Amino acid sequence: MSVDAVLDIIAAVCLIAGALLCLAAGVALVRFPDLLTRMHASAKPQVLGLLLVLVGAGLRLRDGVDITTLVLVGLFQLATAPVAAHMVGRAAYPGQQIRSDLLITDELAAHLDRITQDRRDGATTPS
Repeated sequence: MSVDAVLDIIAAVCLIAGALLCLAAGVALVRFPDLLTRMHASAKPQVLGLLLVLVGAGLRLRDGVDITTLVLVGLFQLATAPVAAHMVGRAAYPGQQIRSDLLITDELAAHLDRITQDRRDGATTPS
């Protein structure tokens, strides 16, 4: 068995595993009960699934320009997905769109009055 055949098999495994993780994230978005669990499902397995797809594509393409582009896509995804998930959670919290009975620790409960007051005042920067 040649090196190219082994790399193609590894690429196929990565592509299939990444696609299955992305599918699981999509199913979880439909099935999970509240915003925080949906947000977790959209951030964690989706990012890992995308990274596996990128690794599989990089192993299959084996070109410097293609691999550089795939690395940039992976880095941008790693940089933006957690920030987006955090901002969605922070935006939804004052609107009571989070099931507090499912929370183990609610660190924002003590600051809810300030958050809702800032939102009513139209403040865009944290105080």
